[in-house]
Amino acid sequence: MPDPRDDLFARVDPDAPFAFDAQVTRVFPDMIRRSVPGYEQLIDLTGQIAARFLKPGTRCYDLGCSLGASTGAVLRAAPDCPVELIAVDNSPDMIAGLTGRLAGLPGAERVRPLCADAADLDIAEACVVILNLTLQFVPPQRRLDLLRRVRAGLVPGGALILAEKVRGADADEDRLLVELYEGFKRANGYSDLEIARKRTALERVLVPDTVAAHEQRLDQAGFPHRMRWFQGFSFVAWLAWT
Repeated sequence: MPDPRDDLFARVDPDAPFAFDAQVTRVFPDMIRRSVPGYEQLIDLTGQIAARFLKPGTRCYDLGCSLGASTGAVLRAAPDCPVELIAVDNSPDMIAGLTGRLAGLPGAERVRPLCADAADLDIAEACVVILNLTLQFVPPQRRLDLLRRVRAGLVPGGALILAEKVRGADADEDRLLVELYEGFKRANGYSDLEIARKRTALERVLVPDTVAAHEQRLDQAGFPHRMRWFQGFSFVAWLAWT
């Protein structure tokens, strides 16, 4: 059965704040596929990269897991690796929907859903931490602390997979990124009204950084190695490892 189509911003109150509530959860798979360039490939590659760093007897955290797409990618890439997968989200609606989305995947019994704020979570014995499109929703003043706790919670040889929406390095680059991104959404069936309403709603909760700011923060958090491995217009992913 296909996922419900996202028409949320064609009909919601344009002044309502964006929240990962039951309405968003219902259409989220369609919303994110049509809103993030290269999303399916980003998720599939997240699983492949994570599989490279999994260590038996440790943990893999998916912080801001939503409906568990990245967790599912890890299971598909390494169904037999004896690693505990901890899927964390602060939305009760997302956590409630996660188990059903992962049902039937080999190894799904090793997933521990946890409704909690990633910025407050204790991380320990982690071989992999995934932060896909999550840090952008954490208050900017708390982002470095979260990355430092991720770094401290990694076992030797552990890795962070980080994907974020970014802003341009200057006004001209940012304007071009916005134009390209909005063109992508129009090509995926969103109207100008929907694009404008969603942009307004997200501006209240999603605060993007530049690529340089992200990379400086990874250095400050104590990661000795990092590399960019993905970009789709405004969406960039990094791998940082110990």
